[in-house]
Amino acid sequence: MTRDPAALTAADYLDSAREMAVADRPYLAHLLAEEAAKRTPDPATAARIRATFPDPTTTREGSD
Repeated sequence: MTRDPAALTAADYLDSAREMAVADRPYLAHLLAEEAAKRTPDPATAARIRATFPDPTTTREGSD
């Protein structure tokens, strides 16, 4: 892994997003996936990435 954030690819961010999802860190996974989607030239692929890692603050259910 490189230490220069400018050298990271969409795949690097997506791999990290998956790791954070497994570690039960959904918000961090979402942020990393969002960056991966921004770096993805294909809009359909970017949409698929965003759908896989939705914003947990908007998908959270209330605790009534």
